[in-house]
Amino acid sequence: MTLAGLQTEYAFTLPKGYIDADGNLHRHGVMRMATARDEIEPLRDSRINGPDDPYLTVLVLARVIAELGTLPRIMPNDVEGFFAADLAFLQDLYGIINFGDPADVEALQATVAVDEPAAKTQSVDDEWAATVAADPATTEDSTPSPPRRARIEEVPSRSSS
Repeated sequence: MTLAGLQTEYAFTLPKGYIDADGNLHRHGVMRMATARDEIEPLRDSRINGPDDPYLTVLVLARVIAELGTLPRIMPNDVEGFFAADLAFLQDLYGIINFGDPADVEALQATVAVDEPAAKTQSVDDEWAATVAADPATTEDSTPSPPRRARIEEVPSRSSS
């Protein structure tokens, strides 16, 4: 939404998505810019012990998330159920649209993986194996090394003395 040339609402896609009580996944939503009231009212909540209370984030996000999937309204208990990656994403989005450069919203959203069916996702090791198998010039002497992650996961065994 744009009011008098100022964009006040921003669409987003959560990295993981919120699973509601019925098991429905909600990933697409809209966050609006915060008002002074959005930041002041939660400080009056009896669950808040001051401006540094971590629960303040939950209350503020519940106020500024205007839409999330088909949910009629976002409540604090919904925000409590967000995966940590989604909470971190929404905190970053809140900071950008309220205190940063709104042009950075697109860059933040680009960090979220594109919707893909789970069956099509591959692990790093699977991708490496496919690369080696697809290269007919690869010989035992020239086999590319596995990705760094795979090398880190390989723990050499120690022989007992």
